[in-house]
Amino acid sequence: MQRAFFGRRAFIAGGALVLSGFTAIPSRASPVIGKAADIRGKANVRRATKEQGLEKGGPIMTEDYVLTGADSFADLQLDDTRLLLGSKTELLIDSFIASQGGTMELGTGQMVFDRPEGLPRIDLALRTTFGMIGVRGTKFFAGPNRGVFAVFVEHGQVSVEGGGVQRLVGAGEGIEIAKPGDAPNETVVWKEARIAEAYASVGLSR
Repeated sequence: MQRAFFGRRAFIAGGALVLSGFTAIPSRASPVIGKAADIRGKANVRRATKEQGLEKGGPIMTEDYVLTGADSFADLQLDDTRLLLGSKTELLIDSFIASQGGTMELGTGQMVFDRPEGLPRIDLALRTTFGMIGVRGTKFFAGPNRGVFAVFVEHGQVSVEGGGVQRLVGAGEGIEIAKPGDAPNETVVWKEARIAEAYASVGLSR
């Protein structure tokens, strides 16, 4: 699997997504913030300077890179927040506090962020090279879909910013960004077929 770890500067230059809603091998103490609820296929975690396999039930800590292999999926449970990662996906969990939020970086691949409705809102930043999204306690998909970088919101609302343009995306709507630095297109209502396709890319049935 080709790996493309993005440093913080690269992410900041490209943009960011902001959300409003085993044996440890750290070089410094990092809190356990969740676990791998399920792993299908192959997944690794890069912690400090070492990388090792991530198995079902394995702990997730702050500053972990989680990487999935080809035809593989990872289901991460961080308190009441669920992260579903698709194949060949790289996610840095920079920091996370269950009741407050934190920051993450999506390097490659696709993910679904799922925080049930009715829970207190959190503020979390998910950075990518494509733009910045502001979310408050919601369920959404982000990642490549049909040749573009796409964001779809199932419930809640997100603000997607890229190329100097900001779009509000509500429940049932999605946007596309053709390439890093481009502005997101106008929001559109996604049809069921595309929603199911996006969710299937992270191993989630509609």
